[in-house]
Amino acid sequence: MISPSTLNINWLKPDIEEECWEFFNHPAKQEWYGSHAVTWERIVSRFDYGELVAYPRGESVGEIPVALSYHRYEEYQTYLARAKRGYRKNYSKMEDALQCAGSLSLKAPIILCSNRQGLLFSGYRRLCLAWNYGMIPYVWLVSLD
Repeated sequence: MISPSTLNINWLKPDIEEECWEFFNHPAKQEWYGSHAVTWERIVSRFDYGELVAYPRGESVGEIPVALSYHRYEEYQTYLARAKRGYRKNYSKMEDALQCAGSLSLKAPIILCSNRQGLLFSGYRRLCLAWNYGMIPYVWLVSLD
């Protein structure tokens, strides 16, 4: 028997301008941008053509492998559960709000796709929140091709 959850998350289209740090400053993502010739202008021009798609916990969204999604529980422990307090604090606030209210509206994580390869551009904590509560999150999937 499966125990149903009364908790839920309403996923909203994110705002790309709020995520510009991920492009200009995140060191782990620079190699992917370079290998796919991705520019900020290209991301912005294609962003509104994205779509909300389900992303069950795993290494791929549909047929697209997603780099830096850290979907395994061991990776969650490394990158979030044992992360610096400031990074973890935001996750804890979302978790507390979800438990108290029973429902949250969150901006969807963003996955960029180029040449049938994806990159988790932003939203790792939001993904983890849904995954850790047994939910299937939705992501804003942006094709750059």
